Amino acid sequence: MKTLQKFAIASAAAAVLLGLGGCAGMTAQERSTVIGAGAGAVGGAILTGGSPLGTVGGAAVGGVIGHEVGK
Repeated sequence: MKTLQKFAIASAAAAVLLGLGGCAGMTAQERSTVIGAGAGAVGGAILTGGSPLGTVGGAAVGGVIGHEVGK
């Protein structure tokens, strides 16, 4: 089970890093939203032990926070 959790966290982190490559044409606020969502997803996955609901919830909360910080 621990291997599956580590794989999920590593996969989420890799997706975030690859996704940041698409930020070249974005505004600063859009970049902040994406970075916040990625960080929230990783944080949610870590805090809930890889739960899909925790990952999605973390991404949503992180995206909102990133959006507000980017204003």
